Amino acid sequence: MVTYLRNKIHRAKTIARNLLGLSIDDSATHADTPAMADDDKTASSAAAIPAAAAAGDDATNQSHSERSSLKRASPHDGHDDEDMTAAAEKKPKTTSKEDDEGGEWQTISRGSKKQKKLPRPGKNYPSITFSPNARLQSKIGVSHLRDLVTYIFADGTGPQWCAVTHRPAFRKIVAVMVPGLEEAMFKAGADLAKFNETRDDDLDAPPAEKQLQQKHASPDDYYPRALDKEQLPEALRPFADMFPHLWPVKTPGDDRHGKMHSPMAAFLTTPAPKDKSKQQQNGGSSGGGVKPAREPSGWKNERTRITEYLATASELAENGYLVHPAMLPAGAAARESFRLPEGWALTRVDDAAVADGPVAEAEVQQGSVTAGRTVLALDCEMCLTGEAEFALTRISIVDWSGDVVLDELVRPAKPITDYLTRFSGITEEMLAPVTTTLADVQARLLDLLTPQTILVGHSLESDTKAMQLAHPFIVDTSLLFPHPRGPPLKSSLKWLAEKYLGRSIQKGGASGHNSIEDARTCLDLVKQKCEKGRGWGTSDAQGENLFRRLARAGTAYKAQGGDAALGGVEVGKTSGAVDWGDPGKGYGAGATVRFGCASDDEVVEAVLRCVNGDADGREVRGGGVDFTWARFRELEAAQGWWNTNRIEKKASGGSDGGGGGGGGPPPDEEKQDADDVEGCVRRLTERIQRIHAALPPCTALILYSGSGDPRRMAALQAAQAQWRKEYNTPGRKWDELSVQWTDVEEQALKRAAQKARSGIGFITVK
Repeated sequence: MVTYLRNKIHRAKTIARNLLGLSIDDSATHADTPAMADDDKTASSAAAIPAAAAAGDDATNQSHSERSSLKRASPHDGHDDEDMTAAAEKKPKTTSKEDDEGGEWQTISRGSKKQKKLPRPGKNYPSITFSPNARLQSKIGVSHLRDLVTYIFADGTGPQWCAVTHRPAFRKIVAVMVPGLEEAMFKAGADLAKFNETRDDDLDAPPAEKQLQQKHASPDDYYPRALDKEQLPEALRPFADMFPHLWPVKTPGDDRHGKMHSPMAAFLTTPAPKDKSKQQQNGGSSGGGVKPAREPSGWKNERTRITEYLATASELAENGYLVHPAMLPAGAAARESFRLPEGWALTRVDDAAVADGPVAEAEVQQGSVTAGRTVLALDCEMCLTGEAEFALTRISIVDWSGDVVLDELVRPAKPITDYLTRFSGITEEMLAPVTTTLADVQARLLDLLTPQTILVGHSLESDTKAMQLAHPFIVDTSLLFPHPRGPPLKSSLKWLAEKYLGRSIQKGGASGHNSIEDARTCLDLVKQKCEKGRGWGTSDAQGENLFRRLARAGTAYKAQGGDAALGGVEVGKTSGAVDWGDPGKGYGAGATVRFGCASDDEVVEAVLRCVNGDADGREVRGGGVDFTWARFRELEAAQGWWNTNRIEKKASGGSDGGGGGGGGPPPDEEKQDADDVEGCVRRLTERIQRIHAALPPCTALILYSGSGDPRRMAALQAAQAQWRKEYNTPGRKWDELSVQWTDVEEQALKRAAQKARSGIGFITVK
């Protein structure tokens, strides 16, 4: 027992000496107890035997010394050669720094860090799976798929609708958008050859039946369903080999107003990062009230002339303006049938003035945002002279410098029933001595508003109706800063002032609104818009580009290897955008590499380049990029979903409203594939198979349609816009409208919007 204890104490002392860098000789100078001294002597004599044997073999002794990881040489270098050799191979290599005379100090050197090996399936392999215990109360949205990307590769929050395991082991993510792919295609017995003939049958169901189906919705409506290869159409059976489930995905929108928002914007735009400094100032809370607008990461101002923000004739008509006939095309039916309502006045602008409207560049001051035009901001106050009948009581106009040009009180022709003082600030005492009439104001405005004058205001359709005046050159701040949920909703001027100018207006009280203050506020909003650019104040400015988010906050982990992979280090992720047309003109501008294509086959080739990289590394680095986003469009064209209006607008110098780079199918190809949905689906499946086969291990593949069939919704929205345009035209009677809009059409639009917002998605890990 005593011998056992002595051995334990001896081993403990040896370990302590090694940690302190002391040799046997160093420790000999210290006084020990007799028992401990005996232990040292015994240990020294025991160590002498192998040391003497090792002295005859200098090469072996040198090898052991080189492999030691201690700062000083161990007194037991000669013990158990086989055990020490195996242990030394696991220790860092050392090289002699000094001779043995200087305390035998050694320098430790480590070999270069090896890249981590790929995990094997079944052990530390990444996965994205669905669990019945997941918190899933409704369909996942397109934004959930986007958040899955930011969770794996950046600083996003973890999803609660699926389980992600071994997140650091993910090497790449590929997301492919396939408009035209519908859930009905994957149902048992679906006939793709006749798919277009029966896809709208559910919209023709009686409203009562549809409401009953929605009321008794079950988890089967939003839970993912397993893909059964035997139950799928032949052209879609390979999907079951690549993806375990079909996920119902909801497109962002507004069921109440029958609207669908852009699925591309929802996926490629992430929420703006929170300002932690302001939260700390507020005691850790975000605070209440309107959150001030902030520039997204990577934002660049693009100084834009005010003439770029002039409302078009269609925009004016859709928002209830009386369109000046000079803006209508010559010979058009709308111009031929134009009749000026009684009491209205038109500014002196003819066709020649509209055509010659832009000022010659030689006369425009360098860098001027007004483009040589005269800019006047206007605001009016009204009162009631009958049921839903407003009359002008005050008009205020300021110039580009904010100086007052006109500020007049106006006496209405009819008796006032409500002065609306809490809003207008007008009282009976104020109007008592006033003799100015509406005709007097119109005469002054006709002299003031020239063909070179731009009128600025907020929701000016109400002001122009009160003035009974039509002018062709309008800049409306309610259109420049659209409501976050889209039209027909409009943001109030008070909200815009607080958000973008940090200014409180229309505080209420007995004084009501100040029309001069409102006019100056509109002017300042337009000035800010001209300095910032078209994207400011739109949904694009409310978030951060996904590609830029990954480049800013992309995270590397140990499991991914490399010099920077020290564990959760922000190093930025590279990305690629592949789309028809030029992706650099839309959301793809934030990607590391961009590829514009003219066919789905070119999209496949570009995706493979992004994933694997170029052999010479000139355009795409060796090994490819970390995240790739692409869009197929052949099926979208074959289904008739392609918005040709956007293509025509793009060709005429406009912008692709979807945020992409434009592009479109050749006319002959579109006609050839119009009725060949099954062929398009078959080719689509082959392309996805090719991409899936080329993916490296530990790569996530996300496939999503973006939306359901939007055609019926688009047709009803066009009818509603036409009805609203005619209904808001002064002088038109309800029974004379060419389009009728009743509750029947309203309910049909809501059902069509629900179907358009019903997309699908697929997720797998290669």
